[in-house]
Amino acid sequence: MQFCRMLKNLQEKWKVDGKNLMLILISFAIGGSVCARLGEKIIALFSLEKNFLWYLLYLFIVTILWPLCIIIISIPFGQFVFFKSYVKKIFDKILGKHNSTTNISIFASGAGSNAKNIINFLRNNRSVKVALIVCNKPNAGVIEIAKNNNIPVLLIKNEDLSNPESFIEVLKKHNIQWIILAGFLKKIPTEILNLYQQKIINIHPALLPKYGGEGMYGSKVHASVIANQEKESGITIHFVDEIYDHGEIIFQKNVALDSNETVETLTNKIHQLEHTYFPSVILDVIEKQNQR
Repeated sequence: MQFCRMLKNLQEKWKVDGKNLMLILISFAIGGSVCARLGEKIIALFSLEKNFLWYLLYLFIVTILWPLCIIIISIPFGQFVFFKSYVKKIFDKILGKHNSTTNISIFASGAGSNAKNIINFLRNNRSVKVALIVCNKPNAGVIEIAKNNNIPVLLIKNEDLSNPESFIEVLKKHNIQWIILAGFLKKIPTEILNLYQQKIINIHPALLPKYGGEGMYGSKVHASVIANQEKESGITIHFVDEIYDHGEIIFQKNVALDSNETVETLTNKIHQLEHTYFPSVILDVIEKQNQR
């Protein structure tokens, strides 16, 4: 039970799924073993007795070898990106470097399940922070979620989208660098699109370019997918441009439809995909952009 809890804590800390957690742990184990063996072989070249000097030199050698070993070992296991970031954070701490925080704003119109999931995912992240919630419906559940997490809320009206100057000033006040659309049903003004080029991310509950466009959201999408007897549906995470559901695709994940699929069962499947992949894709995109 305690071991399972430890694995769960690591999974949450590193923000990975169960499969990748196992691959990371395997990379750690093999990389550490390879490092230890290489260290022994290198120090054997000096023909030293096992005294204080031997152990001191061995510790120095494996300290230098360890980052290189785990990064190389991680490549065939598909964990290079994780270990590259992991090693960088270690050296940043040693050198006293602290990365500035990237502030993001979540735009949402409804219950806010995706917003809540993103907030929880980033709660202990030092590089990316949810700094503002923007909502266009005063009774939306996402507002309560924001209050429970001590996140400021900007409640906007339709006229704010038509004349977004004051709206933009609030975004600047909170130093918002990225915008995440999580069930936001209004079109983003051109002024904001220009200000946040390739820095606005949306999630759509279908495999674009199918079942996208104005008015295609939520159950309407799922009903259309089922009515057309599609064999699969899924999610699309994409950058936002001036056309509904049109921007460059970042990530897609599909799910098979059953013969007796209903709007409710498909909704549940899509929500599961959204909650599993949306937060990690957001973080990955922002971190890659920050490293450029």
